[in-house]
Amino acid sequence: MDISLKWLNQYLSPADVTADEADAILTEAGMPIEEHKQGVDGDTVIDVEVTSNRGDCLGHVGIAREIAAARYGNTPRTLVMPAVSDPKTGEPIGKYLKLDNRVPDLCPLFTARVITGVKVGPSPDWLRGAIESLGQKSINNVVDVTNFITLELGNPCHVFDYDKLAAGSLVVRHAEKGERVKTLYAGEHELRTTDLVVADSERPQSLAGIIGGYDSQVDDGTTTVVFEMATWDVRAIRDTGRRLQIRTDAAYRFERGIDPRSIDYAARRAVQLLCEVSGGTLCEGVLSQGGAMPEDRVIELRPSRCDLVLGVHTEPAAIVELLCALSFPSELVGEDLIKSIVPPHRSTDVTREIDLIEEVARARSLAVVPMKGTLPVTAKPPQESERAMESVASVMTAMGFFETITYSFTSPELGAMFCPENIELVAVDDNRRKSEPTLRPSVLLGLLRCRAGNQHARTMVDGGIRLFEIASTFGQKKGTRDSVEHQQLAMLMDVDFAGKKPKHEDTQHAIRVMRGVIDAIVNATFGGARVLVTPASSSHKGFDADAHAVIAVEKGGHKTTIGSFGLISDGAMKSMDIERPVVGCELAVDALVGAYPPRSNAQLLPQFPGIERDLSLIVDESVRWDQVEGVIDACGLDRAVGHSMVGVFRGEQIGAGKKSVTLRVGFRDDGRTLRHEEVDPQMEQLAAKAKTELGAEIRS
Repeated sequence: MDISLKWLNQYLSPADVTADEADAILTEAGMPIEEHKQGVDGDTVIDVEVTSNRGDCLGHVGIAREIAAARYGNTPRTLVMPAVSDPKTGEPIGKYLKLDNRVPDLCPLFTARVITGVKVGPSPDWLRGAIESLGQKSINNVVDVTNFITLELGNPCHVFDYDKLAAGSLVVRHAEKGERVKTLYAGEHELRTTDLVVADSERPQSLAGIIGGYDSQVDDGTTTVVFEMATWDVRAIRDTGRRLQIRTDAAYRFERGIDPRSIDYAARRAVQLLCEVSGGTLCEGVLSQGGAMPEDRVIELRPSRCDLVLGVHTEPAAIVELLCALSFPSELVGEDLIKSIVPPHRSTDVTREIDLIEEVARARSLAVVPMKGTLPVTAKPPQESERAMESVASVMTAMGFFETITYSFTSPELGAMFCPENIELVAVDDNRRKSEPTLRPSVLLGLLRCRAGNQHARTMVDGGIRLFEIASTFGQKKGTRDSVEHQQLAMLMDVDFAGKKPKHEDTQHAIRVMRGVIDAIVNATFGGARVLVTPASSSHKGFDADAHAVIAVEKGGHKTTIGSFGLISDGAMKSMDIERPVVGCELAVDALVGAYPPRSNAQLLPQFPGIERDLSLIVDESVRWDQVEGVIDACGLDRAVGHSMVGVFRGEQIGAGKKSVTLRVGFRDDGRTLRHEEVDPQMEQLAAKAKTELGAEIRS
């Protein structure tokens, strides 16, 4: 931010700050000077590095306020605000102009004033000198005033030629699809329905908050002007400006936030100058529309807390004086309590007690904060979330998986393939990644790219390559700007096979191995929980529709869905140029971390032997293991202590479309040794239930 020293001194008393003194004060206040440049007529221009949260310092008055508030240096100074006097008014504004703000949520305040009898011409010397001192070109007296106000107070504004507005109206609205606007010096642009415009009754006349329109510009023939000053939604201005690649002084300030309460003073200052330099007459009244004005924010500050944070004592009365000098009305209301009102120009970045403490530190100088030669460090145990991820990573590496770190960006085509139906992709403007401007909706995209890289390098390991990554996924809810970000554990493993093509058994084996990995992860985080796998269609096209399942965990009567797994679809494989079939898995990290640490119930070893019985069921190929488990649970077998799958057999003797599932059920009595005749009825009950519910045949 370029600041003219001569211009700056107009707002200080005494008006004698030097470039070196301003440099020292602003640097200590956290705004270092990039360079000193030779200005016009012996002036010095200093380039101040203003942080993104300090939009109030994007004007000479804001910088003067910082210098005046500093309580160090050789000369104490006070801030001198520009005097404002309302000019004489003429006819009512309603006779000339109508205003319709249709987007009060995105335009919290829009104000318009009309000035008649304007004579457009060269600017007076003082105005032209101020504009040109910062390297800007003087255009005419009316336009120069709007640029002057922007550079003085940091409030962008704009003037329209009234006679070029259709039906004497201004409408603040979203652009219509395909609508175009011709700007002052940034060319003509086709707009989207998310862009904001200031229009008349027929067409857009400016790109709201960014740049004025060519068709309504003020020129030598202008006699009546409409003066506009407003404030806009930060994100709306930033999104449109970046998409259209238009960078202006106005957009730069609106992107940092301007409080609507600051507009009245700045607008009155502007119309006063407009009337002075153009000889015009201000119409009576102001057109103003928007949302509710923000209320004053009161923050409580404890001097004792300030001393503790800064490591140096500051008298409570001195704290009050410092805050008042920074335009924070403050008073000491107790022995250790100060109440401070946040001024409008600081409403966007001062919200907490610690923010006020920072203001005290800057006003006193950051040099007063003591610096220790060494810092005491206390080693603390890792957080539960870190321990959980370490435990998961240990399980993964023990099972032959390699951890990866991949890019967060992907192409829109690949991103759409892995994007859930209710989520939209998030695109970013990044010229360095033109082919991949989209944030990933799934971590599997990075793993697949990594797998393709290994394939092209002809890298292979016994059993196939296995990869995993714990990272964030990004998206936004359809039809909104609500962002959706999740931490995801993604896994990818090859289908291991011998020969030229994988067989069905190879694919099934890979899916069972991945299921085993999932069981191990659940055991390491939930502990003693039951994993439920239910075939279901995938929420995106990255998985094969016929080989995908949802994973849930049941523990203590509570069921939690934690993710899904399955074969990667042919479409995704072709898009990634992967030749070998792979199995993928997506698990929600939040669910795993929330369950950690695993809790298991310790029990005494059994004192009496148990009995295990096997049962082989011939069922249709479509019958799933979870259905078999459901039958076992439904039986409520007396003294049953667990069950497991022994194996699955397919063959000619079983028949086409059939399979033999062998299960094992364990029985035990804690008080005595069971007899076989006590278990036989339980197994008969289970066999009968399987015949009824599953259409099973009992294999002898």
